[in-house]
Amino acid sequence: MNHELLDALDELERTRGISRQVLVEAIEAAIVSAYRRNYANAQNVRVELDEESGQIKVYTRRTVVEEVTDRRAEIGLAEAREIDRSYQVGDVLETEVTPRDFGRIAAQTAKQVVIQRIREAERDMVYEEYASRIDDIITGVVQRHEQRNVFVDLGKVEAILTPSEQMPNEIYRHNDRIKVYLMDVKKTTKGPLVLVSRTHPGLLKRLFELEVPEIYDGVVEIRAVAREAGFRSKIAVSSRDPNVDPVGACVGQKGSRVQQIVSELRGEKIDIVAWDPDIGRFIANALSPAKVVGVFPNESQKAARVVVPDNMLSLAIGKEGQNARLAARLTGWKIDIKSESQMAEIIETELFEPLPEEQPETVPAPPPEVVEAEEAEVAAPAPTTVDRDLLDALVSELLGGEGGLGVDLSEKAEEVKPKRKAAKSKEKKEKKEKKETVVLKDLTDLGALLKEELPPEPEPKGGEE
Repeated sequence: MNHELLDALDELERTRGISRQVLVEAIEAAIVSAYRRNYANAQNVRVELDEESGQIKVYTRRTVVEEVTDRRAEIGLAEAREIDRSYQVGDVLETEVTPRDFGRIAAQTAKQVVIQRIREAERDMVYEEYASRIDDIITGVVQRHEQRNVFVDLGKVEAILTPSEQMPNEIYRHNDRIKVYLMDVKKTTKGPLVLVSRTHPGLLKRLFELEVPEIYDGVVEIRAVAREAGFRSKIAVSSRDPNVDPVGACVGQKGSRVQQIVSELRGEKIDIVAWDPDIGRFIANALSPAKVVGVFPNESQKAARVVVPDNMLSLAIGKEGQNARLAARLTGWKIDIKSESQMAEIIETELFEPLPEEQPETVPAPPPEVVEAEEAEVAAPAPTTVDRDLLDALVSELLGGEGGLGVDLSEKAEEVKPKRKAAKSKEKKEKKEKKETVVLKDLTDLGALLKEELPPEPEPKGGEE
């Protein structure tokens, strides 16, 4: 029986990949649980499993004390010294209490505990295995669909591909082999929960690492990735070796390398651009395939104005702004795209002041009397008048607050409004009469001036009527 137990432990270690030490600890814990369940007098119990012979021994642990209060956990000093004279107060005395037969219930309990511990150990192993592969790419097989979720078999566990992580217009059929990006692994009571994605930018990066040896070796480096899954992606690469073209290495001979990635992503278009430390050149490369005439970056706002030829404005912006949007994500800058004609208008507006208009003809100065009248009108402000009723209303408002006399301001305001309106009408009428007087005086002086300048009318000759 004991040799059969050891052989079973070796078999579990080979087939399940569980350490033998973990299994031994699980069996010891199971025997302790079964012993406490069947023997009520057991308090502190230790189980020892000999890994060479397979012998199982159970020991009770009792503390040596002067006066015993609980015989299940304590033993007197005199009694302990009868066993061994070296015991002192505070020592722990272990006594073997291995039962000859646990019985059917004890064996069943031990079996259940062992099975549970083995399952927990397997779950922990699976969790550790996949947790170490987060941000990596894994090949799986599509198993089933449940509530728009796709379950992918990764070998030891099923991963969940949620609707938000599925590529649009991509159909997942049963037994299809797909590559997925491992986003996260969570512990649950039913085992590890693995979340994968087909839309994550990291999937594109890992696919290039698989297809391009220069990236895997570190000669070519992926600097940035921007992706709209299922439609278009942009990737910026640079080379540590000046003799290696990063873009050419990623494209491959006749586009063989990039075509493999495009096929895996179901026809998603991929733009590979060269990364540049100069932000102006990098932005110009990011807007590929459009040709850029000039880039005007603003470092403080991390924004750039890009000028393209008139016939390439729509190409630079892309369908529904897709090309410009991906370029902005790739570079991390805000990009404002203008055509050459639009930029010319902006420069004309911002840099050149409008020409001054022609000066109007000089108007002769008015007569001195008019000037004196206007200066008098400006210099002599209208006298300030105080409406006594309005002042009384304001005072009443101040007194009508909390602790005041309770005067209603609204009634006072209604009474004062007609008086204020009449005062304003009177003031406007006086100003208008004053202006008409000045204008009349101006017309009189102008008539006298014209009379002096014009020649006298000729007198009629005799006989002419």
